[in-house]
Amino acid sequence: MTSQQSRDQLLGAYRQMKMIREFEERLHKEIMTGEIAGFTHLYSGQEAVAVGVCAHLEADDLIVSTHRGHGHCIAKGCDVKGMMAEIYGRSTGLGKGKGGSMHIADFQKGMLGANGIVGAGGPLAVGAALSAKLDGKGCVAVSFGGDGSVNQGAVFEAMNMAVVLKLPAIFVIENNGYSEHTGADYAVGSKDIAGRSAAFGMKSIKADGSDYFAVYDAMGELLDHARAGKGPCVAEFETTRFFGHFEGDPQKYRAKDEVKRHREEMDSLKIFRAHVLNDRLLDETALDAIDADVLSLIEEAVSEARAAPPPQLSEITTDVYVSYP
Repeated sequence: MTSQQSRDQLLGAYRQMKMIREFEERLHKEIMTGEIAGFTHLYSGQEAVAVGVCAHLEADDLIVSTHRGHGHCIAKGCDVKGMMAEIYGRSTGLGKGKGGSMHIADFQKGMLGANGIVGAGGPLAVGAALSAKLDGKGCVAVSFGGDGSVNQGAVFEAMNMAVVLKLPAIFVIENNGYSEHTGADYAVGSKDIAGRSAAFGMKSIKADGSDYFAVYDAMGELLDHARAGKGPCVAEFETTRFFGHFEGDPQKYRAKDEVKRHREEMDSLKIFRAHVLNDRLLDETALDAIDADVLSLIEEAVSEARAAPPPQLSEITTDVYVSYP
């Protein structure tokens, strides 16, 4: 570990990763009940990326997420109970129950929204980065995307525009190995997303996305670059997802025992715990206390979401369009 973080920072990072994991693992069970409508794409396995990236961000920094966005929301500080209620389609949700899993947003937290369109976050982040540059307050905009998103033309255009305008934009690519059901080794001709992105003229880094500390260090370097006015940059984090592309995906395209092996060798929470315990940065008592607290909060979130009312039919046309003065 090259970075120095306080005990409170490390406890906070573990809490967020554990929160993401348990939020997703519980959703995996709850979806089976039939109470949750619509597609859901779980983030389990990629926790170190969201938390390692967002650990550096200030309240005014902005992020744009993906269809697999619950982890990004939690890492940026979105209310977990409000998120659960939103996924359940309840009026107490962050989007009043109208958006669901793929459209969670909280502008007050700098979370500009999850997105059901692959690659759509790049152009949005470039717009946010342009606004940040004009404001001159030193803020940055971060776009999260998977390995599939970087084959989208809109992302290429966004990267090029960010370079041309020298914007404080950071493109975070979570390479979990699969674009829906297609392997990245097949779909990415160069086999090197970071290297290909660098061809636009951006600073680029590739790091282990299963290691919180590797992500944290890489993001710190890129943020220093972007905040200094040196233009956009790219981080490719190699990671994995424990569940299918969507809930119900049988994952027949994955090798036998691949997920089992990844859960044993690439579990970001296990890696984090081993690191901080071996280096005596944290103790098991403190980590176990967080585990218990998180499980209790998730249980409360589910119970409250189930009990909350759905949106009223009279609100069907509200919050659809923005009226500008």
